[in-house]
Amino acid sequence: MNGRNKTRFGDIFIGSSMEDDGEFIPLITEEDEDEMKNVEVPEVLPVLPLKNTVLFPGVVIPITVGRDKSLSLVKDVYQGDKMLGALSQKDSVIDDPEEKDLNQIGTVAQILKILEMPDGSTSVIIQGKRRFKLREIVSADPYFSARVNLLDEKKPKKSDKEYVALVQSLKDISLKIIRLSANIPQEASFAVKNIESSEFLINFICANSSVEPKDKQLLLEISGLKERSQKLLEFLTKEVQMLELKNDIQSKVKFELDKQQREYMLHQQMKTIQDELGGNPTEQEVEDLIGKAVKKKWNDQVEKVFTREIEKLQRMNPAVAEYSVQLNYLQVILDLPWDEYSKDNFNLKRAERILDKDHYGLEKVKERILEHLAVLKLKGDMKSPIICLYGPPGVGKTSLGKSVAKALDRSYIRMSLGGMHDEAEIRGHRKTYIGAMPGRIIQNIKKAKFSNPVFILDEIDKVGNDFRGDPSSALLEVLDPEQNYAFHDNYLEVDYDLSNVLFIATANTVNSINPALRDRMEMIEISGYIEEEKIEIARKHLIPKQLGLHGLKKVDLVFNKKLIEQIVVDYTRESGVRELDKKIAKVIRGTAKKIAFEQEYNKKLSAGDIIEILGPQEYLKEAYDGNEFAGVVTGLAWTPVGGQILMVETSLSAGKGRLTLTGNLGDVMKESAVIALEFLKAHSDYIGLPPEVFDHWNVHVHVPEGAIPKDGPSAGITMATSIASAFTQRKLRKLLAMTGEITLRGKVLPVGGIKEKILAAKRANIKELILSKENKKNIDEIKDIYIKGLTFHYVENILEVLELALLNEKVKKPKNILGELAGKK
Repeated sequence: MNGRNKTRFGDIFIGSSMEDDGEFIPLITEEDEDEMKNVEVPEVLPVLPLKNTVLFPGVVIPITVGRDKSLSLVKDVYQGDKMLGALSQKDSVIDDPEEKDLNQIGTVAQILKILEMPDGSTSVIIQGKRRFKLREIVSADPYFSARVNLLDEKKPKKSDKEYVALVQSLKDISLKIIRLSANIPQEASFAVKNIESSEFLINFICANSSVEPKDKQLLLEISGLKERSQKLLEFLTKEVQMLELKNDIQSKVKFELDKQQREYMLHQQMKTIQDELGGNPTEQEVEDLIGKAVKKKWNDQVEKVFTREIEKLQRMNPAVAEYSVQLNYLQVILDLPWDEYSKDNFNLKRAERILDKDHYGLEKVKERILEHLAVLKLKGDMKSPIICLYGPPGVGKTSLGKSVAKALDRSYIRMSLGGMHDEAEIRGHRKTYIGAMPGRIIQNIKKAKFSNPVFILDEIDKVGNDFRGDPSSALLEVLDPEQNYAFHDNYLEVDYDLSNVLFIATANTVNSINPALRDRMEMIEISGYIEEEKIEIARKHLIPKQLGLHGLKKVDLVFNKKLIEQIVVDYTRESGVRELDKKIAKVIRGTAKKIAFEQEYNKKLSAGDIIEILGPQEYLKEAYDGNEFAGVVTGLAWTPVGGQILMVETSLSAGKGRLTLTGNLGDVMKESAVIALEFLKAHSDYIGLPPEVFDHWNVHVHVPEGAIPKDGPSAGITMATSIASAFTQRKLRKLLAMTGEITLRGKVLPVGGIKEKILAAKRANIKELILSKENKKNIDEIKDIYIKGLTFHYVENILEVLELALLNEKVKKPKNILGELAGKK
């Protein structure tokens, strides 16, 4: 039996020596095909089962015969007419096949040569002649003998262009397989190119391709050559794709291996050269790290981690990517100031002097810093407080940190949190990630070079969150004195002590700060400055600073108090001094330009010089509108840039009691107007009006500056007073303003932003203020300079407000509310 596994192009016998004297088997022509079709086949044909091999007409193949039955058949046939039937087995594993184990269609074959091999085996060379179909097995002993029906090939006409194209495609793809396959000698292409017969070419490729035996049997069973060639082309196309993919993979692997081998060789050569020159940089680098570690003041846990990681580094190949990751990690550990603290300056008078020199006002903050310094001086060790300074922009919250650091002789670090969305900005990334680094807390501590800097967390109210995490939640550990002694950074993987860091957070508003985060901080409010304070800040700080920045001396330009007040009042409208600083810079730039051009200028600035440089007045001073009109009341409002006065106007028109609200009011403010009107309806007798009067007048409440959104409950008593004045046509007390929330029962509730509202009242020349009784505690905390010249009235309900605010005197040309009502009746 045939013992070969597969027959490939490299195994072809065309052109191989068949006799010792050099006889060759010629390439088959169409005439030879006709002779093969006319070959005489005996009535009973000996059948030779083939393993893993399918014989096609015209094709010559060698087979190895091993079993006794097969040897007996071959010898008997070779001595006779040399004709036999070659049938492939369905399952090549079966060693002694029966009739059911054989395929039904095979090929009539002629034995060309029997060769006795040196290893004792027998090889037989056979050539296929015609296809046949098994009709019946006549005998199974000593070998299979059978009657068969010969099958004809269905050959297309020569004019069939599709068939011609198929044959050419088979030839091309076969040549491509020979070129791609390393197992097929290139000489095999000679046979393919020189076969003229299309039928033989198809059978030759079928027999010698790498197609599986079961698929070859399928090809043999196809009668039509055109259909057989189509199926064969399908199999060969798959083979080409597999060969191309295999070659591509092998070339890539070879390239990677070559690259690694080249780098390895270069590194080895470099190491040898470095050893010859004396000293290996990699080893020297590791020794330097160990040398630095000896000098570090760190605890046993950090030392243990460093020792473990340095040993890991020493075992690594410097050529691998992980080496640089490990090296960077060790350098970060060494660069951190473990247990290294700057010495605090405990000269309390000096600290107080520095704080007063750099910042005007801010007494609460200064007092808190001096308290901390005093306790530290007495005790010698104390956890640093977590302070949050909140207030409008430009009041000096951020710059205060520098002064605190200067007063304590500590390092100063500022970290902006505005717009931060990624939690990793605080905690860092694990060092296994590409490009990983510590969080910004640890990075800034490394920059400070000490473990007790003054650390400013700027704009803490503007921290965001998204799919990458919530940074404000990560800050909970940083700003908790009970936890931050063991702050965990994902990159560092070792706890770091932040308890000696003096954290100072800044914010414009506390409402957007995470409540849990707010609870961990000491909240200190920094309110806006009054005009007098702004003038002093400009005189002591802003003008000297801007003169220095513009290359001028104090004698080159002189600002008097009146001019500074002109800039503050006419060109700025803010709680802080940021805009004021810009205006002063502009004035100084204008003068510096004249000096540079050698033009004449006034060293002592005048009001005209200010208008020439800054232009016409930008802001009109907030003015009290007087009390000549019924229904016009002055309220007080808080804004992010400070307080301002808020006029509330009410007008009446004949109608059915409809309430209209305008002025870009928010929901809370609208509700305050509804509550105010409903309370007056319920207590109409108090203001001397019959209840039905409200059903015959439409009420329109308007708050001017409609482009600006307004909301909040603090205008409740102002609206109630305005509506009451409109219905009674009574005048209001002169130079009076008010603020407070109203309930449906008429109770006046406290509101916030009192200091800012007082400053706005003073700017508008208001003399009297009506506030909730519960706001008295806020007034008691304010310095006398802010409330000088103001009279405060504290009330508990709206009736007290109306009694204080409404005069018995009517306005000029009052509406006859009751008279018009009687006319309607």
